Amino acid sequence: MVIFCGRIRDLFWRRPQSRQGYADLSDHREDFYNRRMYQRIHDCWNRPIASAPGAWIDVMERTDIDGRAMQTKLQLTGRTMRCLNLGSYNYLGFAAADEYCTPRVLQALQDWGVSTCSSRTEAGTSVLHKQLEQVIAEFVGKEDAIAFGMGFATNAASIPALAGPGTLVLSDALNHTSIVAGVKASGAIVKVFRHNDMAHLEKLLRFHIAEGQPRTHRPWKKVIIVVEGIYSMEGETTLLPQLVALKRRYKAYLYLDEAHSIGCMGERGRGLCEHAGVDPADVDVLMGTFTKSFGSAGGYIAGSKKLIAYLRQHSPAHLYATSMAPGVAQQIISAILLLQGKDGTNRGAAKIKQLHGNANYFRQRLLDMGLHVLGDWDSPVMPIMVYHLCYISGISRRCLQRHIAMVVVGFPATALLMSRCRVCISASHTREDLDYALEVIYDVCSKMGLQYNAKQLPWPWSWVRLLLWPPQECPVGSSSYCKKGSSSSLWAWFGSLLGFSNARKTAAVVAAAGKAQPLVTAAA
Repeated sequence: MVIFCGRIRDLFWRRPQSRQGYADLSDHREDFYNRRMYQRIHDCWNRPIASAPGAWIDVMERTDIDGRAMQTKLQLTGRTMRCLNLGSYNYLGFAAADEYCTPRVLQALQDWGVSTCSSRTEAGTSVLHKQLEQVIAEFVGKEDAIAFGMGFATNAASIPALAGPGTLVLSDALNHTSIVAGVKASGAIVKVFRHNDMAHLEKLLRFHIAEGQPRTHRPWKKVIIVVEGIYSMEGETTLLPQLVALKRRYKAYLYLDEAHSIGCMGERGRGLCEHAGVDPADVDVLMGTFTKSFGSAGGYIAGSKKLIAYLRQHSPAHLYATSMAPGVAQQIISAILLLQGKDGTNRGAAKIKQLHGNANYFRQRLLDMGLHVLGDWDSPVMPIMVYHLCYISGISRRCLQRHIAMVVVGFPATALLMSRCRVCISASHTREDLDYALEVIYDVCSKMGLQYNAKQLPWPWSWVRLLLWPPQECPVGSSSYCKKGSSSSLWAWFGSLLGFSNARKTAAVVAAAGKAQPLVTAAA
């Protein structure tokens, strides 16, 4: 309906024209989406926070969009809401203060300062950078590793160093934008295979290896298969054993992006190779980031000594970018040492076990509710399919009103009718936190008719349900959870007959979360 009405209104609205002789800066279809759709719901994104991204965060309140659509600027009110954090990639809970990591980071800041103010090839390499690369190589089971100051640039700047004209790259259809940017910049020929479709990948391998390079039909200089460990919008793991078999059969290289899988997959958190039972030596290039499981910043590539020496000479992110901040490097080193048990405790193993338990418990409960949940077991990323774009604003706003901070995803990150809300589970979540989140999600999704895998009421009764028991609205910024709605007791009685009670948790759940966790613990 919004699209239809927008098209009608555009018949009487003339789009501003670019200067004569200049091309439009934006596509007219994207411009239509921004004007007629995104501007109506843009309060669901870019929400600022005012605390460390632990299990609970303080979300800064903004003025209500109040039905206005065109160029509505949201103003901060100066108040915050204490919300359960289901949106951050804080898989192992290292993003907030840690009794082992935080004191060492503070000491590194005191000893080394905030920044090196130089690239790695000039005066930006310290003892911490060398130690970090040794630690990560040992952790993932490779000969050597190279660290970068930015996760996105790890792919975007390293792939062009490895691939170039005369290279055939086979990329999964759902690979991250950083991979896409790197492949485009490389000048290599890229062929996209359907997501996790090994038969399609093999078909492309056989055809294009037999055909050779375009026009000349000369053999390819190299063939590289690029995949991710966990796909961030799907929560699914790649089929690593099958990929290894294919790359051996066709003499191709395998590039594995473990941004979301390193630290959280496998019994010891060593990534998808450990989880799938694959020898790391069978994967030629292991890439990962430190922004998820390790609570830090930057990325790495691990491989043979020859590969890493080549990247040190050819990767722009190593040659020209400012090196990783010393405190950032120390945070990663401390987190990995803790996961390896070198701190003298079993806290690292307990974190991984807690994460897997939380993720599998939450996933099973969502499936039991009849929701369409993507992803694999042990994966901390759980997309809940919404499909229709009009639903994501309702879910986001109602969850925030009930103190749940959850990410919703729509076009252009997904196809227009493949919208979803994405849950990210952390080892720092307690079972009480998860149960409260499940109650809110069930209440909101059931009233919006999103239980696609459950037995649904016939459509007339579903509309009767919405009329008798509409989704509850609460003023944003309420210091406690929503009380019972304004519906009369008669409506509530009819709602209970239909099986849709409106039970609410008390504000004790929020109170139990306490104040925002400080960045520095008492031990520090």
